[in-house]
Amino acid sequence: MQCNRKATPGVFRARLASAALLAAATVLAGCERGSSTGEGESATGPSGCPTAHARAQAAVRQAEKTDAPWDGPTSGPAAVSGRTIVYVAQTMTNPGVAGTAKGVREAARVIGWNVRVIDGGGTPAGIQAAMSAAVALKPSGIVIGGFDPDSTSQQVARANTARIPLIGWHAVASPGPSQRPKLFTNVTTRVEDVAGISAQWVISRSNGRAGVVLITDASIPFARNKSDLIRKELATCSGVKLLAQENIPIPDASSRTPREISSLLSRFQSDWTYSIAINDLYFADAAPAFRAAGRKGSGPPFNIGAGDGDPSAFQRINSEQYQAATVPEPLSLQGWQIVDEFNRAFTGRPASGYVAPVHLTTAANSAGATTWDPPGFREAYRKIWGK
Repeated sequence: MQCNRKATPGVFRARLASAALLAAATVLAGCERGSSTGEGESATGPSGCPTAHARAQAAVRQAEKTDAPWDGPTSGPAAVSGRTIVYVAQTMTNPGVAGTAKGVREAARVIGWNVRVIDGGGTPAGIQAAMSAAVALKPSGIVIGGFDPDSTSQQVARANTARIPLIGWHAVASPGPSQRPKLFTNVTTRVEDVAGISAQWVISRSNGRAGVVLITDASIPFARNKSDLIRKELATCSGVKLLAQENIPIPDASSRTPREISSLLSRFQSDWTYSIAINDLYFADAAPAFRAAGRKGSGPPFNIGAGDGDPSAFQRINSEQYQAATVPEPLSLQGWQIVDEFNRAFTGRPASGYVAPVHLTTAANSAGATTWDPPGFREAYRKIWGK
């Protein structure tokens, strides 16, 4: 048979060259698909931005750690009794808002307080009505859950006049006390850290070569600021191109996201390799459009949520279904922190000043979990409260 014939030296060299070309083509094809041998490994070949890429890799390694010891407060006032908290939610369809409310309820059961949640439904009128109802109840304290206090300035002023402490969750851009609007404190991770690490994950994983779609909700100042910061960090890498920034209000996400994703897939096709959204929920709504277009759940595009790390996001990440990573807020911890901050307000103490460090979750470090629960906070707060 012909396959058993001995090749001449010239034919042998030609076959070697052909094999080398085929291997090179295979490697290049893998890079173009954004493939990698494992989470955290970038595509082969030179980086699109060596300095920014090295910095991003170091930041991602630090943020992926799961065993950091508790770095929050270890002292404070003992629990006061007989208090009632009203949690005003921007919308309970926002997983971050709902997850934090759940944490507040959990902590309140431990400290012995009552909690009532009023859902603003995601509309200006609904949020204003919810805040009015909260103030009318004359509670011990009110949580501003995920909306701009300036959108309810009259209700905030009435609460301030009535000396009802207000604590925000993602209510203003920065953590800590606020004078305008007047909040005892605002509980959140630093938006600069969340935005930065989500963009750095893209730079690190793509080896500094990515076409990115950014999804935000420009109606929320906190979210708009976050997406602006993401754009700024992406711009540090010359090999990363921002293809589009889509403004989809969170209350409209379920209806608008599938249409927008289909349109973006048609426009950018294989150039679209990564996505960053200011909230994980967009990827739940995007999945049907990706699936209809024949895209694999494991990507590309590789999708990261810059908040909030709700259970469905972890499930998508763990099962490689249209989300590869999230920058989760420690929602339960923040609910407990809100209760502790109220306890400090009720006893005339200053706010704790605690800000949870940024964390990055992938399938490689989630251990199959469906939430980001840093170790040690429940025990620490119970000890502070004497519970």
